[in-house]
Amino acid sequence: MEAPAAPQGPAEPSEPAPDVEITVTSPEQMRELGRRLAKVLRAGDLLMLSGELGAGKTTLTRGLGEGMGVRGAVTSPTFVIARVHPSLGDGPPLVHVDAYRLSGGLDEMEDLDLDVSLADSVIVVEWGEGKVEELTDDRLQLRIHRAVGDTTDEVRHVSLTGVGERWTAADLGVLAV
Repeated sequence: MEAPAAPQGPAEPSEPAPDVEITVTSPEQMRELGRRLAKVLRAGDLLMLSGELGAGKTTLTRGLGEGMGVRGAVTSPTFVIARVHPSLGDGPPLVHVDAYRLSGGLDEMEDLDLDVSLADSVIVVEWGEGKVEELTDDRLQLRIHRAVGDTTDEVRHVSLTGVGERWTAADLGVLAV
């Protein structure tokens, strides 16, 4: 006789499956991925970047800035928390946020007025998981995985996951060229 099935609790919310997986083998390829990604972005887009220290989040954002044609060198905003890079043309500005030092979630992020900037800008938040999801129903999550420890390995695996209506119809496969 079969034992009765154990009672199951509520299902755990699961992360959406990645839309695209891309392998990058050098910092230049990471910048190039950012330049390609810039072509599919528009004002109102929120990107959340996650990955270990040194994974390439700022390098990718540097490529975004180049592809979007924004003013100023894109560098890590760790100590200033956020930098605005105005467009040199008619595109949206790039707002680059490093939430690593912020621990207060959206309450602390509200001091940055990202919700005011969101409609007119492309906002990239490094270390934003658990802090900025409530800004909008639509976001693009990029997770950058790299080998950890004592390694000189430049290989990165980038998972892109679109969340919300904005990204449902987006063809992120064009980035895997």
